[in-house]
Amino acid sequence: MEIIKNRIIEGKHQKPILTDVFFTRTIKPKPVIVFCHGYKGFKDWGAWNLMAEAFSEEVFFVKFNFSHNGGTVDQPIDFPDLEAFGNNNYSKELDDLESVIDWVCQNEEFANEISTDSITLIGHSRGGGIVCIKAEEDSRIKNVITLGGVSNFGERSSTVGDLKKWKKNGVKYVLNGRTKQQMPHFYQFYEDFKANEERLTIKRSVENLRVPLCIIHGSGDTSILINEAENLHKWSSQSELHIIDEADHVFGAKHPWETKELPAHLNDAITICKSFLGN
Repeated sequence: MEIIKNRIIEGKHQKPILTDVFFTRTIKPKPVIVFCHGYKGFKDWGAWNLMAEAFSEEVFFVKFNFSHNGGTVDQPIDFPDLEAFGNNNYSKELDDLESVIDWVCQNEEFANEISTDSITLIGHSRGGGIVCIKAEEDSRIKNVITLGGVSNFGERSSTVGDLKKWKKNGVKYVLNGRTKQQMPHFYQFYEDFKANEERLTIKRSVENLRVPLCIIHGSGDTSILINEAENLHKWSSQSELHIIDEADHVFGAKHPWETKELPAHLNDAITICKSFLGN
């Protein structure tokens, strides 16, 4: 297995997109998986590296930090750049994902290892909404998988609240319970959402999806409730819904994850993904 960490992709928003690839060099085209982290997430969170390794025998696995997730080139874990975090929005994340897909498809270094005719997007939490929207608008995507995915960006804490106060102050803060940082959200987040609300409506994108959708959710998820998974399933004509009994929002993982074994519920999720993809 080859692991290439922290490759820099130049995106559309003046900040680098740090990217990892995991694969087994066979000089034969392999399906591609691109994984998107969620809100207050990053590519090296918890057990995501172990998940990438679990896929890497059969597929070319790519994961990355959104350009404005709050990490930097020198410190890709956690959130040293809160200014960037505050300037993130859904549109930037969709642009970043497109930049990563373009990079994978156009990269001559990996041309003999990838099949650009078989690209799957996996998104966790907020990333689940991002991959649903991108898959509907990008014909290169052949499958979509959500892990604890959201069904409505308009109902998220980063989009709602006391709008008058938020607009007046220009910023509101959300506590990161793990790092104890006050994470800023600048008012531009709401403005971008309203300006692009039709595009950013997950229900619209899922209803128009023309590729298979696999929805994986934990019955014990208290962050994104199970009805959001049921909504996605209801809206899609080509979806399958898998509920993992007692699994939480991060499928038993935490950060840091200090063992070399996958959490049982995350391993269950990976098994479902592989079956869905025919591996």
